[in-house]
Amino acid sequence: MARIPEAVIEDVRNSVNITDVVSQYVQLKKAGKNLFGRCPFHEERTPSFSVSEDKQIFHCFSCGRGGNVFKFLTEIKNISFPEAVMEVARMQNIEIPDQYTQSLSNQSQHQDQTQSQLISIYDQVARLYHHILVNTKLGEPSLKYLHSRGLSDETINEFQLGFAPQENLLQPFLKQKQIDQQLLLQSGLFIENDQGALSDRFFNRVMYPIRNQSGKTIAFSGRVLDKAASQAKYLNSPETKIFSKRDVLFNLDKAKAAVRMTKDVILFEGFMDVISAFQAGVKNGIASMGTSFTNQQIHQIERMTDQLYVCYDGDEPGQKAINRAIDALSQSRLKLGVIQMPAGVDPDEYRKQNGDEQFQNLVQSARESPVTFKLRFLKLHRNLKRDEDRVAYLNDALAAIAKIDTPVGRDVYVNQLVEQFNVDKQALLDQLSAIIATQNRQRRDYQQYHEHKQIDDSQIALIQDQPTTRKITKIESAEQFLLYRMLHSHDVWLQVTSIDGFCFATDEYQMLYMLAEGYFNTHDQYEVADFVDTIKEEPLKRIVIELEDLPVSEQSYDGEIDDYVNIIMNEAPLENRIKAKQDQLAEATRTGNLKEQIKVGMELIELQQLKQKQADKNQS
Repeated sequence: MARIPEAVIEDVRNSVNITDVVSQYVQLKKAGKNLFGRCPFHEERTPSFSVSEDKQIFHCFSCGRGGNVFKFLTEIKNISFPEAVMEVARMQNIEIPDQYTQSLSNQSQHQDQTQSQLISIYDQVARLYHHILVNTKLGEPSLKYLHSRGLSDETINEFQLGFAPQENLLQPFLKQKQIDQQLLLQSGLFIENDQGALSDRFFNRVMYPIRNQSGKTIAFSGRVLDKAASQAKYLNSPETKIFSKRDVLFNLDKAKAAVRMTKDVILFEGFMDVISAFQAGVKNGIASMGTSFTNQQIHQIERMTDQLYVCYDGDEPGQKAINRAIDALSQSRLKLGVIQMPAGVDPDEYRKQNGDEQFQNLVQSARESPVTFKLRFLKLHRNLKRDEDRVAYLNDALAAIAKIDTPVGRDVYVNQLVEQFNVDKQALLDQLSAIIATQNRQRRDYQQYHEHKQIDDSQIALIQDQPTTRKITKIESAEQFLLYRMLHSHDVWLQVTSIDGFCFATDEYQMLYMLAEGYFNTHDQYEVADFVDTIKEEPLKRIVIELEDLPVSEQSYDGEIDDYVNIIMNEAPLENRIKAKQDQLAEATRTGNLKEQIKVGMELIELQQLKQKQADKNQS
């Protein structure tokens, strides 16, 4: 199996800026020389994920992951190293010789054949449904329906909308491609009866392909044209090996590029709203696969942006849905807002009635804070001329205002209540203070509960996957700084390698020293993004990445290298001997061997005295 040559890998890596790749998955902000964001590999509140454009590497200070652009892609997309090289090559329009792509294809087949086969099935079925919609008589009613909804042919093609006819056609179509029965069952495209016969799950429905973050079709949502009483308006694919509705946000793959430009994302209620908005030029829209939100979906949004606007229908059910969405998202790190549609109108209807330009203007002009929305929403079904309803409304309104972080922000809304209801401002402020105190106490109780609750298996697995903070010894610190200097300075490399009998005190740093020797035999200059590709062991890769975050000055001070070498060659062996004697003494104490305790104790005292003499000598 032909391996991609190192020279080709280096050319591909040098062709891309790691920031351009990482920013597709992480919202990055400049801070000093590096860019920072929230790590895409674990949930965190404070950004600890950094990208260095100078060194072309990433590093998370929290979970310890790090490496070059290939390592990032292998981690984020769960693909192999050769696949990551090919991914970057495709981005940069670099051709890789067929002998290596064929090798990659062979390797990929062994990773998860079922998953790739299912994705292939959905791709073929999506193209079939789309062909039926736009090119056949069977699809004409559905195509007419979509045109009546104001969708252009360009948009229909962009989203690969399709039509599933009444006839059962998928089974012969897929069997013709030699796909076996078991895989057809796993696809979720069929329903099996008691006799084991399969029938199409979707028929007589307009088909909306659902894609993953990479743009691959993994499921469908089908809408009936003529709804019967027993039929659901929308029918979604069941959960499969490639589709979990908890993990999917509709149109996320297409929205990512727009979100990087707008710095916000718009959450719509339905697929048609997203597609309609996209056609109008509002391309940062997404929709959830249901009415509730999961942590996985929220985390995906947080990777892209910190600002989300909810744009649902203007009727009462739509307003209730907005209220539920804001409550569900309020515990996230997202800054929330509402795009308020006119009463009784949904986003798709507004665009058709008023045109693309007016829709774009509304998306910008109808934005309001969650509190402004809440204060209006709380008035629904309340007769504010009645004292009981007025008091109930004011209580609920103050509870909403209490969630605002700033005193100035709270004061603005309190003044609105004073003006609307002609009530004493101080009375409102006193009640508001009491609500805030109660909320703070509840928040503290909630935090304490979660700090002390029993950790479940999934949390244990997450913790075990994270490196624990440990104290760095003087010897390891010397090894870190010395290896950094050696890698980044040819003069230091020559100085240390000329020392007779030099070696690092710990196995990890000695191994990196040996790997670096091989690296410098074929490279004139050190590039960390290049060097990590020559290392197979993940712990060693992490050490190399962590070296780049050491607080190292550009120039070494006089005697710095000699100090490190002295610690490694002289102090480290003595420390190892002291540790061995301490272990011997502990064993003698455990077994009750008094004679051995006295003997080892005397030897330990001698070693500690020798250590003190060395320390005094170094100070003088």
